[in-house]
Amino acid sequence: MRTRIQIFAAAFVGVVAVCAGAGAVHISAAAAEADTIAAMQELTAADVVSEMKIGWCLGNTLDATKSSASIDDDPSKFETAWGNPVVTEELIDAVLDAGFNVVRIPVTWTGHFGEAPDYTITDSWLNRVQEIVDYAYDKGAYVIINMHHEDWNDPYYDSEETICEMMSALWSQIAERFEDYDEHLIFEAQNEPRKQGTSVEWTGGDQEGWDVVNAANQAFVDTIRAAGGCNPYRMLMIPGYAASSSSNALSHIEVPEDDDRIIVSVHAYTPYNFALNISGTDTWNNDTGDIDSLMSTLKKLFIDNGIPVIIGEFGALSKDNESERAEWVRYYISAANEIGVPCLWWDNGLVTGSGERFGLISRYTYKCVFNDLLDAMMEAAGAK
Repeated sequence: MRTRIQIFAAAFVGVVAVCAGAGAVHISAAAAEADTIAAMQELTAADVVSEMKIGWCLGNTLDATKSSASIDDDPSKFETAWGNPVVTEELIDAVLDAGFNVVRIPVTWTGHFGEAPDYTITDSWLNRVQEIVDYAYDKGAYVIINMHHEDWNDPYYDSEETICEMMSALWSQIAERFEDYDEHLIFEAQNEPRKQGTSVEWTGGDQEGWDVVNAANQAFVDTIRAAGGCNPYRMLMIPGYAASSSSNALSHIEVPEDDDRIIVSVHAYTPYNFALNISGTDTWNNDTGDIDSLMSTLKKLFIDNGIPVIIGEFGALSKDNESERAEWVRYYISAANEIGVPCLWWDNGLVTGSGERFGLISRYTYKCVFNDLLDAMMEAAGAK
């Protein structure tokens, strides 16, 4: 498979040769890559984040787990395991046409790699991830890929060595596959690393959890920075424990020093009873306290210290209350914009039924199912 830069260089050579004849100046893939690297060297994470208006997450798709598929099966068996159809370029076009300029693609790699010590990722899975990345990247959008539901990534001290080993082995392969992609492709180390099924799973963590999550983040950063191509200058996202928005978890994030291409990732469905609790209230009642507190904490801990932040997941599930959600999202995004933090809507494709209905863009018709909500999002984000 030729790289993107090789394809670009070949096309460029052809055009120049036609225009200039035998005296055409030929550009090499190496020269094209060098130009991309030189441009990326001039950028910081803050520069890139400042170009982001609002984002959309391709939830419950490439991150699906617990399917009956085996490692050698077609990727579509995993991709559709949680009820969503195969992703099409038309879907991503609809997302971009709606005004989003960031697409986050959660990816679960468990079930797609071999045994230790190489943990070799199957070509079929890498190819499919790359295909979907290209749907958005080729149109100039920012794209984020991560490690999502990984069953080996529970942050305990006795697992730390293996977690860091696997982070390095897997991310080195991903970095190699995407080494010539420019600043529009961002790597996110982990999703919501936490002690699952424990009393501290969703309460901000404990010292052990904080330490291991930080160690895994550092292993990720070290791996990407040692990789080839554009990776030494790639923008990288790291979460705290569970990607939690609690001040306890946020205050224990260790951001690697002397690297101005690091972004902190936070997930915040807040206030909880309105945004995420299915049994909670369907009215917002202008309850701004939790949102205001979150933005204040992010500003104090990170923004004021020159560390950019992305709210990598946010949303309010549908309780047949679109007008309330529209008012809520308008306030939420406006508050985030005041401190320079872009927000990424979690869209799991679910628009009917009794589950967590975060669906916004239909996976079948490619139409927005909540136009007032979308309008409020875009207006608050300055995307319209």
